[in-house]
Amino acid sequence: MTRIADVRLRRILDSRANATVEADVLTESGGFGRAAAPSGASTGEHEAIELDAEEAIANAREHAVPRLVEEVYAGDQRSVDAALHAADGIDDFSGIGANSAVAISMAAAKAGADMLGAPLYQHLGGAFRGENFPVPLGNVIGGGEHAADATDIQEFLSAPVGAPSVTDAVFANAAVHDEAHEILADRGIPAGKGDEGAWAPSIDDEEAFEIMAEATENVSDGVGFEIGFGLDVAAAEMYDDGEYVYSDRTRSTDEQIEYVADLVHEYDLVYVEDPLDENDFEAFAELTDRVGEETLICGDDLFVTNTERLQTGIEQGSANSILIKPNQIGTLTDAFDAIELATRNGIEPVVSHRSGETEDTTIAHLAVATDAPFIKTGAASGERTAKLNELIRIAEDAL
Repeated sequence: MTRIADVRLRRILDSRANATVEADVLTESGGFGRAAAPSGASTGEHEAIELDAEEAIANAREHAVPRLVEEVYAGDQRSVDAALHAADGIDDFSGIGANSAVAISMAAAKAGADMLGAPLYQHLGGAFRGENFPVPLGNVIGGGEHAADATDIQEFLSAPVGAPSVTDAVFANAAVHDEAHEILADRGIPAGKGDEGAWAPSIDDEEAFEIMAEATENVSDGVGFEIGFGLDVAAAEMYDDGEYVYSDRTRSTDEQIEYVADLVHEYDLVYVEDPLDENDFEAFAELTDRVGEETLICGDDLFVTNTERLQTGIEQGSANSILIKPNQIGTLTDAFDAIELATRNGIEPVVSHRSGETEDTTIAHLAVATDAPFIKTGAASGERTAKLNELIRIAEDAL
C-alpha cells in the first residue's frame, strides 16, 4: 500500500454539456485512477451540495489535496474519504463541493485497485460480493424533470428480470427501447430524447403505460424470458401544498397511494421509485405495507443515500429498497455505509446513474461489488452504454 502522490482536478463536460469535475489520483508506486462526478436534475433537498465546477475544484485544491498528498494511503478508502470530510468541515460537502469529493473518492478507489492489479469491483467487493449480477433498469420513456412536454411520471423503466445473463439483459433493454420507438411511430407520435436517452414523446402517462406494456411483452416473446417494467415517479417534483399535481388533475396523499398501488397490480410493476414526497416517511410506509410483498418501493429523494434518513425509514417501515448514488452523499465510503445498513435490515440497494452523466463506469463496479439486485443505467446514449458495456466485461471477467 502506497501513499497518494498527486491529485489532479479539471473541468470536463457531462452529458448535458455542463461542466463537471474529473479527478486523477496517482500513487507513489505508480498506481493511477481517474473518475468524474455526475450531476442530477431531479434532486432531493437533502442531497450533498454540488458547487460550480470551477469553485469546487479551487476549494478542493486548497483544502482537500493537501490532506491527501503524501498523507493518505490510496488503498485505504475510509482514510481517503475521512480526509475529504475533514477538508470540507460540513456534513453536506458545501465546502469543497460534493462533485469534487466524489470524483476524488472514486479516483482513489481506482488507484487502489490499480496498485493491486485487480478489477475495481474486486477491490471494492470484500464480503459483499455475491454470485448474482445486477439487473439493469433501462429508461425507455420519460418526462418529468428530464424532458419538457412529456409524461408526468419521470421514468418508465424496462426490467429484464428473467434474463439468463447480464449481456442478455442489456440487449433486451435496448430492444425494448427500440420497440417503444416503433410503437410510437406506428401511432404517428414523434419523439425526441430526454436527458437520459429515453424517448420523450408528448403523451400522457396512460398512453405511456400502454406502450411500455406492449413493448416489453413483444420483446419478451421474442427473447423468451420475462421482461417487466417499473417507474421512477419522482413524486417530490409534483408535490405542492399537500397535493400531487399532474397535468390533468391533482391527487391527495391517500389518492396517490391508491393510484400507485393500483398501477402495481394492473401492470405487475417490479420497481417503483419515489412514489411519494421526499419527507413523507409515513405515506411511504403505508404504500410499502400494501404492495411491498409484490414490488420494490425504492426511496431516492426520501433517503438520498444517507444513513440517518435510512435509519428513520427502517424504523418506520417506509420502503423495502434504497437508491444508491455516490455523488448524492459525497464519497464511496458513505455510499457503502448506506448499502451495509440497508442490507442488514432487509432493504435492497439499487445503484444508480444521474441524469447528467459522464463516461465514468464506477457505478457498474459498485453494483457488482455490493451484490445489488438492480442498477439504473439507462438504455441508450454513450455515457449510459459505457456502464452497460462495463457490466458485460465484468461478467465475462468474473466467469
